[in-house]
Amino acid sequence: MMDAPSRLLRWAVHATVCGLLAIAVVSSLREDHVAVAVGGVLLGLAYAAGGLAAVQARGPVWLVVVTTGWMVLAAMAPPFVWLAFPLLFVYLDLLPLWAAMFGVAVVTSAAILAAAWHAGELTLPLVVGPGVGAAVVTLLVLTCRALEVEGSD
Repeated sequence: MMDAPSRLLRWAVHATVCGLLAIAVVSSLREDHVAVAVGGVLLGLAYAAGGLAAVQARGPVWLVVVTTGWMVLAAMAPPFVWLAFPLLFVYLDLLPLWAAMFGVAVVTSAAILAAAWHAGELTLPLVVGPGVGAAVVTLLVLTCRALEVEGSD
């Protein structure tokens, strides 16, 4: 049985994805980027499909679909870049640690590149922000795992 902190963390991640997606979709609509907004809605539907048992069994395939959709949208509109942070939690939750760390590195790098693309330049805050965020997310998930193991002893 999953313990309460892990369950709470998963719900917080899902709520964060929903909130950030809503902000990005509304921002896209306000800028008359309807196709980008529709892409955001489709990404939300794909993300929600991950909660279905049949999709969960094929988690890595689902994760590739969601990540690819995120990367396309992050390149198209700055508000979608922020979805990288809850996506990192998903990588760390779904994949074995070695694969998750590779995914965290790829998603963090993509977030840095997309943010720099939209800013027109690569600045120190655009590198440090996502890098620190990835480190904090990773440490948080690893701490939760260690607490679960300790609690089951």
